[in-house]
Amino acid sequence: MEEAAIGDAELNWSRLNVSAEALESELEARAEERRGSREALLRLLLPYTRLTSLPRALGGGFPHLQLLDVSGNALTALGPELLTLSGLRTLLARNNRLGGPGSLPKGLARSPLCRSLQVLNLSGNCFQEVPPSLLELRALQTLSLGGNQLQSIPAEIENLQSLECLYLGGNFIKEIPPELANLPSLNYLVLCDNKIQSVPPQLSQLHSLRSLSLHNNLLTYLPREILDLIHLEELSLRGNPLVVRFVRDLTYDPPTLLELAARTIKIRSVSYTPYDLPGNLLRYLGSASNCPNPKCGGVYFDCCVRQIKFVDFCGKYRLPLMHYLCSPECSSPCSSASHSSTSQSESDSEDEASVAAHRMQKVLLG
Repeated sequence: MEEAAIGDAELNWSRLNVSAEALESELEARAEERRGSREALLRLLLPYTRLTSLPRALGGGFPHLQLLDVSGNALTALGPELLTLSGLRTLLARNNRLGGPGSLPKGLARSPLCRSLQVLNLSGNCFQEVPPSLLELRALQTLSLGGNQLQSIPAEIENLQSLECLYLGGNFIKEIPPELANLPSLNYLVLCDNKIQSVPPQLSQLHSLRSLSLHNNLLTYLPREILDLIHLEELSLRGNPLVVRFVRDLTYDPPTLLELAARTIKIRSVSYTPYDLPGNLLRYLGSASNCPNPKCGGVYFDCCVRQIKFVDFCGKYRLPLMHYLCSPECSSPCSSASHSSTSQSESDSEDEASVAAHRMQKVLLG
């Protein structure tokens, strides 16, 4: 049987085209060879080998194993052989058929794996909930359950105090539990391609968070507390109503004749009394809003330009707040060029805003 190996520490049988019996026999032979040997097997790679169960030879045959990869097989359960791998640090079992009753071995929460296992990848399986026994693996640093059928994130996720990376993309999750904010070491949080409608403000407590992926959900707003994530370097929001509506609403419909007349009255300070106009027009004139552009001085009623005012965030990009202007000219940086009184600092500020807007567009839509 051919193998690819790095020294004697790794056994790579990826995509091996042999029967389960032959594979079992070969593993037993390798285990026997290593008994009494100074060179222990540390990494065993068995992806895409048509396994339907864990090889029995794992049970006691490879006590020093640190990495086991059984991805891309037809496993419906990880058997008790797994519990004998007391030094296992990385378990890769993505793209199998795990998720039914008995998918994980009984006693997992009380096994040595609670103290040794640091990386667990179960993406691409059929889990409808996070197995309770996984929430007892206190040494986990990376947990991947993407592409399953998860409906929720249990509050007990806060038990995984060593967790640095949590990947739950591609599920059916609707809510983010506030308890998720109690993971002090979390650096990467991936919740994309779910059905999440809101982000709890408690996430601002994730002071170690560097990357937050929320694209392709149902978000319509973000809590202002997200500005407190001072170490955040990546924020993905594309494919949410928040962004889709933001882009769609940037279109501008010209004002009606009624609004143009009302603007003229307000801008030119045309005087009138309650006896001059009907009540509906008086109420309409009273609904005027001042354009926030300090160089404009105009007003608007029903028609305005929706633009984004960027709030500085971490010095790397800015978060968008909706900004209403009276006309497209007010949103153009070059429109202020004709104002000779514009100071150099104001010009620099507009240039900076333009750069920030471009940067934020990448965050939102990239």
